[in-house]
Amino acid sequence: MKRRTFLQHTSTAAVTLPLVLNGNKLSAFTQHALFKGMQQDSDKVLVLIQMNGGNDGLNMVLPLDQYSNLFLARENILIPETSALKLTDKTGLHPAMSGLHQTYMNGQLAVFQGVGYPNQNRSHFRSTDIWQSASGATEVINTGWLGRHFDDYAVGYPDGYPNAQYPDPFAITIGSTVNETCQGNLSNYSLALTNPFGLSPLLEDDDTTSDPTQCYGKEIAFVRTSIAQTNAYSEVITAAAEQGANMVEYPADNNLAGQLKTIALLISGGLKTRVYIANIGGFDTHANQVNIGDTTTGGHATLLNRLSEAITLFQQDLTAQKLDQRVVGMTFSEFGRRIKSNGANGTDHGSAAPLFVFGSCVNSRIFGQNPTITDNVGDQEGLAMQIDFRSIYGSLLNQWFGVPTADVKALLNDAYSEIPLIRGCETKEYELDPDYAEPVDSPFNNSPNPFTGSTQITFQSAGERVHLSVMNSGGYTVSVLVDKYLEAGNYTVPFDASGLPRGNYFAYLRTPKRQQSLTMIMQR
Repeated sequence: MKRRTFLQHTSTAAVTLPLVLNGNKLSAFTQHALFKGMQQDSDKVLVLIQMNGGNDGLNMVLPLDQYSNLFLARENILIPETSALKLTDKTGLHPAMSGLHQTYMNGQLAVFQGVGYPNQNRSHFRSTDIWQSASGATEVINTGWLGRHFDDYAVGYPDGYPNAQYPDPFAITIGSTVNETCQGNLSNYSLALTNPFGLSPLLEDDDTTSDPTQCYGKEIAFVRTSIAQTNAYSEVITAAAEQGANMVEYPADNNLAGQLKTIALLISGGLKTRVYIANIGGFDTHANQVNIGDTTTGGHATLLNRLSEAITLFQQDLTAQKLDQRVVGMTFSEFGRRIKSNGANGTDHGSAAPLFVFGSCVNSRIFGQNPTITDNVGDQEGLAMQIDFRSIYGSLLNQWFGVPTADVKALLNDAYSEIPLIRGCETKEYELDPDYAEPVDSPFNNSPNPFTGSTQITFQSAGERVHLSVMNSGGYTVSVLVDKYLEAGNYTVPFDASGLPRGNYFAYLRTPKRQQSLTMIMQR
């Protein structure tokens, strides 16, 4: 199709139809949103690693103090306790993750337990949408959480970009399609990239006779602008790749390592892109998750080894080039797996799961507690949510990119608690108060436990907004007990479970400074 014919066909398409040009997804709209200014002197970079398929966190971060009951629930796939790479006396990593184990010992890795969201959706597609948009489980948001962040200061994007102030892409997805995490109101801020040395310019339309006031005139102009933008970005990407370097050897048989190699190369070459997104697939381990006879090997072990190896080499590369204090990374997956294994030596879709945040500037520790595994795990039961994933997003925006707290709440619908993620590096945008003390887990329990018809939940408020809810073993909210400001003091709230089936329930407590989870067992 000739380029003029292409543009003529575009003018008759629906305005919300996404187009893909050299991996750059474009969406044509007829009006601009409102924007507000942001300080933009930061050189900080965020790298997201999406683990597609739903990772079995229980076989990645091993709760060693829960092994007797874990044995009852997943004997056929359980990693031997003696094989664990210990982070603490109670918590270990899969033996295939020796690189990340050392990264933790080097003070460059934070482990987050039980990350998820209320009313867990176990569909790959819908749950991925939730993680990428930072929406609630029952709402649909058509923008990504980072796309909304970029919208706050990229006035009129894509018109007028790149420019002298913003010469480089805002975000890059390593792969053939852009990531919806960076979808803004008007366009996706991410450029898809497979090979920085193999970029070819797109042909630009030389027809300037179209009237923007005519039907779909703005949409045609949008496509022309985006083609020109893609070509301009291609030039600066290739220039950065040619100027950059890698200081470690990345294995050719590790695709994720290859993606991180490209990211390190572009950062080294001076590209000012602020967000990179990489992907590793294969985590939908319904069958053959482990090898029979040796559960430390198998498909899942191979994936975890690749993840560990890739991040470790990437961190070493950045450190060797003195770039490590500019970069923080995070892993995530759309959901975890169920506690019980299935008959095919695998696991089915679950709810919460652990994730990693890595880098020389992270507060290297374990956030949250090992999950409580009972001796009567239900067939559908997943891990209890301890930390809403939006708390990690919000803390990264606030502490790493310097986004004010009020703006973070607007981006994430106030669904987060501040987590002290960043430590050890001076940042111009965010500095912890020298007297800052990390919140200590306050009393949070219920009695009786186990219980029959009802139980009393006790917690503490420091004079703050408190959210207290109860979820069933599938991650669905069955009752919201408190959602308001409470004066400082101790509180006891009844939970009436009459009419609910017996089984395990999880109380979830969230305040602006802490999140906690509590396992409650109802018997009949």
